[in-house]
Amino acid sequence: MGTQQPDTTFQTDTAAFTPAILIATIFGLAVLVFFVVCYWKVFTKANQPGWASIVPFYNFYVMLKIVGRPGWWLALMFVPIANIVVAIIVIIDLAKAFGKGGGFAALLILLPAIGVPMLAFGSARYVGPIADPNFNAHGQGGYPEPGYPGQPNFQQPQQQYPPQQQGYPQQQGYPQQGFPQQGQQQGYPQQQGFPQQPGQQYPPQRPGQQYPPQR
Repeated sequence: MGTQQPDTTFQTDTAAFTPAILIATIFGLAVLVFFVVCYWKVFTKANQPGWASIVPFYNFYVMLKIVGRPGWWLALMFVPIANIVVAIIVIIDLAKAFGKGGGFAALLILLPAIGVPMLAFGSARYVGPIADPNFNAHGQGGYPEPGYPGQPNFQQPQQQYPPQQQGYPQQQGYPQQGFPQQGQQQGYPQQQGFPQQPGQQYPPQRPGQQYPPQR
């Protein structure tokens, strides 16, 4: 009986696929980290915690909150075919929630590796939960910002003025020369007689007569 040769075919195939598996694993982890960073930034732009983007299922629930869809839509993600439809609708709503149109939504669906970082690190700003009926009830999207009159349930802000300083006491008027002060009878003050010069005497003054007599 001849000696049985060991089968090295499986070992050769395993050795050939090992580098390919390693490269695929590294590439997959890099893509995962890339999208985690992008969606972290998207969540923070929408005033949501960034760590929610790395929690399975909860990240989609927060995404529904961002776009304004009800939370029970999360259960539809476990239904075949319905999960695909829901995912497409949420992506379209996500583009609108950041002020983008249908073209950008198509970019998010077809080329997410390009659209998601543009949404995360671009100039797009979060508008609001665009799919929420209460959000659209105010017209042209957006909740009413406080401080603008003419909007529903507007309340005029009460202006606060600095405490008023105590009034200065009213200044007393100075009497003007030649005019009587208020409260006195009108008319010119009575003229006083001329003083007598030393050694000079005048007879008693009669009514209507002034001394010294005029010449």
